[in-house]
Amino acid sequence: MNILFITADQWRGDCTGYAGHPLVETPNLDALAADGIAFLNHYAQAAPCSPARAALYTGLYQMNNRVCRNGSPLADRFDNIAKAARRAGYDPTLFGYTDVSLDPTNRHPNDPDLTTYEGVLPGFTTRVKLPEHEKAWLSWLRSNGLELGGSDDAHLPVDAPPGVVTSAPPAYDADQTQSAFLANEFIRWLTEQDSERHWFAHLSFIRPHPPFIVPAPYNTMFSPDEVTAPTRAVSPDAEAAQHPFLEYMLESVNRDSFIPAAEGKVAFWGERDLRQIKATYYGMIAEVDAQLGRVFEAVRERGDWEETIIVFTSDHAEMMGDHHMLGKGGYFDGSQHIPLIVRHPKEARGRRVETFTESIDIFPTLLEAMDVEPMHEPDGRSLLPLIRGEGPPEYWRDAVHWEFDFRDVARGSAENWFELKSNLLNMAVVRTDRWKYVHFAKLPPLLFDLKADPHNFRNLASDPAHAAIRIEMAERLLSWRAQHLDQTLALKELTPDGVVTRRI
Repeated sequence: MNILFITADQWRGDCTGYAGHPLVETPNLDALAADGIAFLNHYAQAAPCSPARAALYTGLYQMNNRVCRNGSPLADRFDNIAKAARRAGYDPTLFGYTDVSLDPTNRHPNDPDLTTYEGVLPGFTTRVKLPEHEKAWLSWLRSNGLELGGSDDAHLPVDAPPGVVTSAPPAYDADQTQSAFLANEFIRWLTEQDSERHWFAHLSFIRPHPPFIVPAPYNTMFSPDEVTAPTRAVSPDAEAAQHPFLEYMLESVNRDSFIPAAEGKVAFWGERDLRQIKATYYGMIAEVDAQLGRVFEAVRERGDWEETIIVFTSDHAEMMGDHHMLGKGGYFDGSQHIPLIVRHPKEARGRRVETFTESIDIFPTLLEAMDVEPMHEPDGRSLLPLIRGEGPPEYWRDAVHWEFDFRDVARGSAENWFELKSNLLNMAVVRTDRWKYVHFAKLPPLLFDLKADPHNFRNLASDPAHAAIRIEMAERLLSWRAQHLDQTLALKELTPDGVVTRRI
């Protein structure tokens, strides 16, 4: 089998046509879902990009891979999808980025790889590297006669002042986006592949990650009048009153991370601006979907469609104005619920799976598909039984878990705010169909009844009537951690007959 592994950045799990969104248009993903398996309750294990991708690429929870923030190194001792693909005989090739901070242990302090969190996951051959500076894309635009300066200038609106929320498009058009550039490079690379050898490509699209701007026709595809208002408390102060962590997040996130040159805090954007941002975000999703259509068509034209496993997902999601927030991180579903489609041409197709699945499941799924053993014991489980339609195995989870670490090792902003050490600035979340429990290392816990309060406005952790539920959920979280502590060597035993290994 060929393997086409696609990620988009910051894509909410509810923002696809096949998942039933009333406005978002994703015809190419809808067609892929109809030809594969759509996982509707799929969750990322961490945020932001580096922690999310560390879990995705290794199949390990954050408590084991220990990538806490953008810039936290991923230890060389861990296996990953690219290394495993090489053991299976592929030359795994990257188009885009992986946001991996490389292990400094055996590197010289002057190694420039130690100056960025946007390194390449070990094992990948890099065809196109497209980190946030986007130099390869900007160079391609210049070669086509469009000079935009740096990445920040490239995403300023045309005929609108900088720093304002607007539907105005950028200077580049729909055939000149970063998504189009990556699709072009993949299509060209595909024509170079030996027909006698199977290929592995990882397309890592940066959109719909901010800045929130998109060219015509996508910039006006959706009207701010037709999108729903964000789900939030009556004011940022009312939102912040729920928990000290929320107060910190609302005070920390600035507008210029989402709209270049914008001033002030995201929390104080009004409903009209947030509706326009949401309309633009939907347009950005439609733009990526259009380029995915070109990618899928190229695979078909080469005659590889029935020999190619396709995985589409995101690293994490996007708050999109809910709870007065943009971006990702924390305990809300809006940050962690992401899309997943797996299309395996030799297995069942056209089904929707509502069982809980997690990003860590993709690593063992692809390794099983490639018939290669992992070099560490993954926390995730292969999705192939679900893809085959066998139903969830008896060991399958009835909850999802994620972690968020808000330490700031380099600057100490969170450490100073909370007056706590770095290792005390983290949370772990367990979410069932009914309950969500959030445990902090030092801050007060949170408990939500998702049936009565699906958007997490009423914290029940201190309610005596819910004390038993709080204890039950805390015990579940403790059991989860005990079960998933790194088992790589713990499942081996030295005996007179040699090393004995037990698989979970």
